[in-house]
Amino acid sequence: MRKSGQMVAEILGMLKRRVEPGVTTLELDRIAEGQCRKWKARPAFKGYGGFPFTICASPNDRVVHGFPNSDPLVEGDILSIDFGLIYDGFFGDSAVTLPVGEIAESTRLLLDITRQSLEDGIAKACDNARLSDISNAVQQRVEKAGFSVVREFVGHGIGTALHEEPQIPNYGAPGRGPMLKTGMTLAIEPMVNVGSPSVRVLEDGWTAVTLDGKLSAHFEHTVAITEQGPEILTRP
Repeated sequence: MRKSGQMVAEILGMLKRRVEPGVTTLELDRIAEGQCRKWKARPAFKGYGGFPFTICASPNDRVVHGFPNSDPLVEGDILSIDFGLIYDGFFGDSAVTLPVGEIAESTRLLLDITRQSLEDGIAKACDNARLSDISNAVQQRVEKAGFSVVREFVGHGIGTALHEEPQIPNYGAPGRGPMLKTGMTLAIEPMVNVGSPSVRVLEDGWTAVTLDGKLSAHFEHTVAITEQGPEILTRP
């Protein structure tokens, strides 16, 4: 899990360095797939349920599962990249939302709060805690800042399959759900909207967008619960 997690982190780092005005998300997709092949890893998303690309590329009001395309990124955009791979039978999965050039301060706040909510959730991923302690920590950070948590999509267990039990909502009361135990590996992934939490799925059957057309951000890490506390396996 550590090895696959580090591969994911390194490839996301490569993509992060390429994100700028004029670049296309299709170019980023090709970079990610090429590096997977070079390392003899397999893209986790390509072919999963029929998804046709290596990365999910979701700019601006796209929440998750966006298709890469040939439209150049524009100054002031934000771009969420979700990426996973399988190596030696184990999965890693991570997501980041990146600024394209200079962005508005209000947009930067959205990214900062979403990232902080992920960190708050990870801090609760400890032996003998309850699953919803993670969910509640995310929700508290997001809503105190005036943003909203997407309800339709959740984090998940991860290991020898990309999506395993348990599901991890990004909202809810603490102290509920399964007890967390050392050795569990979880993909924790807040999705946060500027406006309403409501989303809809486009005609492609995959791309989820905010219902009100406002911005959305998405951050994710694969995390192991250890005796020393949470270990982020996809940290660069």
